[in-house]
Amino acid sequence: MKTLGLYAVTAFMEILGCYAVFLWLRLGKPAWWIIPGAVALALFAWLLTLHPMPTAGRVYAAYGAVYIAASVFWMWAVEKQAPDSWDWLGTCICLIGAGIIYFAPRS
Repeated sequence: MKTLGLYAVTAFMEILGCYAVFLWLRLGKPAWWIIPGAVALALFAWLLTLHPMPTAGRVYAAYGAVYIAASVFWMWAVEKQAPDSWDWLGTCICLIGAGIIYFAPRS
């Protein structure tokens, strides 16, 4: 459960950082939005180093699915765009793949 929480916070920081830049470049918000965006992205990178996996590639691969799920929730909660059944199906497929990557027995 601790790992899932860490992944959730990591995803939130990445989405927040990217969204701040999106606000500036795509939605015409002031350029100062890049400052909280850069801070959030720096925290995101640091948080990735805290995951208890011995290889960075597996951390990033498993994290990718959590990021997808968090992005769908962000779209729903922040951008007020309800996910459709294809969004949910794709998210579930990705999370199953991440679970296989993360929890598979290794020799």
